[in-house]
Amino acid sequence: MAATENNIVLFDTFGATHGTALRAKQAAMVVLGIAALAASAKVQVFLPGNPVPITMTTFGVLTIGAAYGARLGLITVLGYLALGALGASVFAGQEAGLTYMMGGTGGYLVGYALAAAALGHFARRGWDRSIAWMALAMLIGNALIYVPGLLWLHQFANGWAQTLEWGITPFLVGDGLKLVLAALLVPGLWNLLGRARG
Repeated sequence: MAATENNIVLFDTFGATHGTALRAKQAAMVVLGIAALAASAKVQVFLPGNPVPITMTTFGVLTIGAAYGARLGLITVLGYLALGALGASVFAGQEAGLTYMMGGTGGYLVGYALAAAALGHFARRGWDRSIAWMALAMLIGNALIYVPGLLWLHQFANGWAQTLEWGITPFLVGDGLKLVLAALLVPGLWNLLGRARG
């Protein structure tokens, strides 16, 4: 299936489509999305021999971007980051605030915003309807998280070897699994929606 410009994302398929009711739906979905991101950050999986946990935050960011579209997805992620900056415990672990955000993970947080916007853009082009296109979108989204993340983390590491050891190597397996999950989930929801309407 080729990607096509259709301007419709999952968010657009239910509820109000204009006026005050649309604004209320958007606000509710932003709040729900922020809550989902906070919850996903607390899901931690430790691989044998690896002290760095894999969280579901990247999955949440990329899936929300695809489901909400670029604008609403970006607003949701920025709201999540703003809560963290104000000290709310929305990130992995218990730390929050600007000091934490300026630490080694700061670049990844910037990447979250970039990735959510990108996934929303790809979804509006129809990439979220196909497993293959969704997998490609997820790969690009992960790259948009890793590039600023690694560049920022490099300031805290002793060379690139340590940067990669800290910032990418422990997460490759988990990100691969999350990529497969999202590539199946979002097109699967479209498939179910089509059957329900059929």
